[in-house]
Amino acid sequence: MKAYGKLTLRGDVWHIDAAPHVHMRAKRIFGKLRDQSRGVLMLSHTPELCADLQWFMGRYPLEMDAPTARTLAANAARHRDRIARLEDLLDTRYDPPTFALAKPARSYQAREAALLLEAGGLLVGDDVGLGKTVTGICVLSDPRALPAVVVCQTHLTRQWRAKMQEFAPELKVHIIKRRNPYELPTHMGAGPDVVICSYGMVTGGWSKVLARYAKFVIFDEVQELRHMGTQRYGAALDLCEALPYRMGLSATPIYNYGAEIFSVLDLLRPGCLGTFEEFHTEWCGKNDILKDPKAFGTWARDNFLIVRHTRAEVGRELPPVTRITQTVQSDTKELDKVKNTAVQLARTILANAPQSRGAVGSASRELTVLLRQYTGIAKAPHVADFVRMLLEQGESVVLCGWHREVYAIWLEKLAEFNPVMYTGTESPTQKAAAAAAFVSGESKLFIISLRSGAGLDGLQVASECIVFGELDYSPGVHEQCIGRIARDGQDNHVMAYFLVSEEGSDPPIIEIVGLKREQKEGIMNPTIDFIERVDDGGDHVRRLAASYLKQIGVRVPVTKGATA
Repeated sequence: MKAYGKLTLRGDVWHIDAAPHVHMRAKRIFGKLRDQSRGVLMLSHTPELCADLQWFMGRYPLEMDAPTARTLAANAARHRDRIARLEDLLDTRYDPPTFALAKPARSYQAREAALLLEAGGLLVGDDVGLGKTVTGICVLSDPRALPAVVVCQTHLTRQWRAKMQEFAPELKVHIIKRRNPYELPTHMGAGPDVVICSYGMVTGGWSKVLARYAKFVIFDEVQELRHMGTQRYGAALDLCEALPYRMGLSATPIYNYGAEIFSVLDLLRPGCLGTFEEFHTEWCGKNDILKDPKAFGTWARDNFLIVRHTRAEVGRELPPVTRITQTVQSDTKELDKVKNTAVQLARTILANAPQSRGAVGSASRELTVLLRQYTGIAKAPHVADFVRMLLEQGESVVLCGWHREVYAIWLEKLAEFNPVMYTGTESPTQKAAAAAAFVSGESKLFIISLRSGAGLDGLQVASECIVFGELDYSPGVHEQCIGRIARDGQDNHVMAYFLVSEEGSDPPIIEIVGLKREQKEGIMNPTIDFIERVDDGGDHVRRLAASYLKQIGVRVPVTKGATA
């Protein structure tokens, strides 16, 4: 049979040296290859790639030496066999193993746990409130996964311990309390089965200590690791580098654009997407936006990198969430206080004249903070009036915000309803007391920071009403907030009110959220049509600057060749 070139494996990279027309065909098939590639084509080695190469060589045979041929065949077979085994585990006809828990796991939770033990790394993205914590505890009940580490947000450490006491009381659990490593407690000569550690503690020196101790790690609310190159991500890499089992839990694993999913999946299943450059070439366009989020989401499921169950699929549907966008007045005097500064910053960002990257970056950060803060302040009294109306009708309200200055206005105007706070300022003990006061009815108003409540459980028994008094740039943050009351245990129809201003930062934020939501929904729900695409993918700070100048009637300077 005619050979069209040569295939070699050097280290962890496959090299294809073939005729030009074969190179062209390879570039069409293997999206990881750059269009401008010349000479020998190179692809990172994975079992999946071996299966694809074997298929490609059915049309364009390539020469290989005997060891290379054996490696290719063995890895291709390994990939096919593994996919077949994993498909069986998720088949609804499959009888999942029984995990030794004090309360039985649901069938889909047991299947997901079995899938993790077979796959080694997995992102569990079930709908908010479907019990991803119990899926993790199923794995913790298997001796192969012990000892283990649970990494979670600070306010969730006690909640994790309580869930383990409920479902697996025989497990010895220890919560890390200090950043500097210390000797773990022992009981009858053995250390804890499960160590619970906050993301902040992991970066304090615990990562390498726990890496030597554990076999399994759970990253709860794994969107905390969506940024490579950070100290937190580096600590996570150190922790799980040699662990055989890794699980990420989140219904919202990305908060912004689709390229963030690489950080999460590569941590859980190293090398599954090739290098970042290969991933970006194959899947992304400008500004780290996935070109086809649904295609990627389907591919990730087919390769068992992500498993996700919706409420409809598991028969645990809740009453629907009604989302209402309500325009409220804003005090333009507050925005006028920063008008001169904001105009100068916006012009710096949009100026035709060459600007240093540092100057533009500094202006971008300052404008974003300034306009968001003063937009929140300007509409805060009117948000308080709207919330008062709900409270006087007998509702218990979860009110979401971001700035301390905004909270101060709300606290003053709504003091008679005994508001409690759950923000970045309160300690875990204070947060637990606030949640308890709201659930008991002692307080009717629960003021929560937009990014402080991910994973919090229990509020659903006290409220079916959530109000966004300030907005976040990420739709994932909004979904996490809604998920505090739209979850198992909620028997009523949830109302989510987004109170927006026609001035300041709200209008461009609303547009930007559309594309980001499309990115997340495409990955996590690829079979569902989503049509709320508003943003065109331009830089969000440029859009904020242009929107602000238009609002106040200042001509918008547009850089040649750029879209404001």
